[in-house]
This record gives sequence, structure tokens and C-alpha cells, in this order.
Amino acid sequence: MEPFTYYNSELYVEDVPVKQLAEQLGTPLYVYSKAKIVSQWQAYNEAFSGRDHLVCYAVKANPSLAILNLLAGLGSGFDIVSVGELERVLLAGGDPGRVVFSGVGKTAEEMRRALEAGIHCFDVESEQELERLNQVAGGLGRQAPVSLRVNPDVDPETHPYIATGLKESKFGIPIETAASVYHRASKLPNIKLRGIACHIGSQLTSIEPFLDSLERVLDLVGELGDHGISLDELDLGGGLGVTYLDEEPPDPDDFVVALMEQFQSFGSRYQRMKFIIEPGRSIVANAGMLVTRVQYLKSAGERNFAIVDAGMNDLMRPSLYDAWHPIVPVTQTDDGNAVVYDVVGPVCESGDFLGHDRALLLEPGSLVAVLAAGAYGASMGSNYNSRPRPPEVLVDGDSYRVIRRRETFEDMVATETVAT
Repeated sequence: MEPFTYYNSELYVEDVPVKQLAEQLGTPLYVYSKAKIVSQWQAYNEAFSGRDHLVCYAVKANPSLAILNLLAGLGSGFDIVSVGELERVLLAGGDPGRVVFSGVGKTAEEMRRALEAGIHCFDVESEQELERLNQVAGGLGRQAPVSLRVNPDVDPETHPYIATGLKESKFGIPIETAASVYHRASKLPNIKLRGIACHIGSQLTSIEPFLDSLERVLDLVGELGDHGISLDELDLGGGLGVTYLDEEPPDPDDFVVALMEQFQSFGSRYQRMKFIIEPGRSIVANAGMLVTRVQYLKSAGERNFAIVDAGMNDLMRPSLYDAWHPIVPVTQTDDGNAVVYDVVGPVCESGDFLGHDRALLLEPGSLVAVLAAGAYGASMGSNYNSRPRPPEVLVDGDSYRVIRRRETFEDMVATETVAT
């Protein structure tokens, strides 16, 4: 389903006009479609029908408590990378028994809290982490459930900042040395081997890198089985991309079907394994938009600038990755000729932009919407230039609720003090 449509030249989120939200709540403003989030998660879950599986939403994509609570109600699991994300999941009503803890830098305190909470599994990314987890679990008198995250050295053909499956990446254990780490893990008294995990990158628009990764991982599973190490779970991570401009990623159903076909081709010895997947961006990205208002229109040489009230502190992706987001008017009009603008923010950085070379018909006060902003938008927001973070709204049909109020100056300085 498409959550954003025009009716009588006005942009709507489901059945709520964006202009109404901007007038009532101000700008900048994040808006999400509940129906889109639900339909995307369900597409993954239903594609696995008949097979033991767990769909773990990647919390880093958008950690809003309301969104986590919505997904928990659907039966979602959660992929976390910090104890803060674990606490968010628990506060939102998520089941700790459906939580997978990824990340290369887990502290002893984070391990201890996750063990006490009773998470499903740690995805361990180095031999030193394995040793630390064994010590922490022993101190609690427990066994830590573990999958080793292996690095299959597969090129995900994505932006280098979000490629995690190449051998030069900081993530995972090199696949050529993983067998020896598994043998070490099998001898540690406070480690319970549960499975194998990998994650090769984000914003992948082709199935082939996932299939290459799956093949290499299953070859390792077979090798381990031949040496007496039997694994019960296969975690293939997340990373399926979305359409920002002209990308054509597979939909969740086609993606899962392709994985299952390759998985089944390896024979009956693997079929008992539980399949885990960790989508994030593909669930929330196209369910969200950032609404912003034009403050000034400015010409400088050959460039025209539309200066808006949202900046890189609100949506970091364009400045960080040179990412492209659709930018559309909230109210369509044919009254005039479009001008090619760089849509830029108020932050004191030349890299503060939301989009370059966008043909738009604007005037001061016009509202525009930056689409596909539901993932890594509010999640990566900051208070740079002492700017408050914007509110977030979840739309459900013809109603909405504010799921995060706009920050105040008092909120920003609440943890600070003067030196004297």
C-alpha cells in the first residue's frame, strides 16, 4: 500500500492532510503511516509461513517507542546494538526472548543486563568478545546463548559506509577462521552455541549478494556439522533496500522466497534450522516523511536556494551519505513555472542540505515533504547548533497521535550544569 497520496492537490498521509499536521504541530515534523509499517512487517512474516522463523526489527532504523510497541503487538522480534535499544524494547512491551544482540563493541555491563533480561541470543563478533561473554555469564551462573557473526566477504554493492560483509569491514569474524572460533566456543563452559549469523550491508537492491552469503554460510554449517558442532539457527541479518529514486529492490515476499529456495537446495540436513532475519529500513523508510517549511528563496550566481527550517540535524542522510530523498510540495499548484533549487537547511555548515537540483514551484512559507525518511531520519537526529529535535506523529487512518513531542530548550540543557 502507498501511504502518501494527493487528494484535490493536497498531500495526505493515509486519510490525514499533511497541511493540517503542519499547521497544528509546526515544522519541522516527522510523520509516519501505521498501515505501511504493519503491512511491511507482515509481508516478511507471512513469506516465512510454514517455517520456524523470527522476524527481528532492526531497532536502529527507527527506535520510537510507539513503533516498537506497534511491532511488539504483531509478535515481532528485535535486533539491537546497544543496551539502550534493549531498554527501549522492554519499555515498549517487547519480549526479551525475541531479542538478538548484535554489534562489535558490547561492554561487560551491556552483556550482564542482556543476560539478566533473558534475551534470545548474542551475535558475537570477535574471539575476545566471546571470552568476555563467557566470563560475564559465569559470574551470573548462567550460560549465554550465542551465534557467531561471520563475515562472508561478499560485496553488497552499496555505499561503503553501510557495507558490512567485506573482509576489510570491522564487523564479524572472517569466515576462513570462523570454524576455529566455533571449536573454541564449544569448549567454553558458560557459552551455549545456538547458531550462525551474518549481515553484509544495508540498502541492498539485489538478491544475489544475499544468496552468495547464504551459500558460504551454509557451507560452513555443513563443515561444522561434520566435526560434531550442530547449529540450530541461521540468522541472515537485514539490509534489503528501498526505493528512494529509481532503485528497484525486490519486495519482501520475493526476497524471502528466493532465500528459502536456495536454503532448501542444500538438502534435508539443514531444514530443521530456525531462520532469523533482521529488516529495518525496508519496514519503516517509506512509511515516513519529514515535513518542512520554506523560510527564504535565494539566488547566488547560477544556484537557487530554497532555505527551509529542517536541516542536517533533523535528517543526516543527505549530508552523511549524499543520499537522495524525494522532495515534493505539500500543496500542488500549476500557478507558475518550477525553478531548480538546492533545498538547504539553517545549520551553519556548507554540507547542510536535503536535496540538490530539485525542480519545485515554491514561495516563502511553502510546505514541502521529504519522503522515504522513516528510517535513519529521526533515529540519527541531533541537537547540533542547539536546535531542538522535531516531534514525531503516527497516523492511523483519519486520526493521529503525537508519539514524540517537540523538544524544548529546557529539554536540551536538562543534563548540563555551569562550571561555577
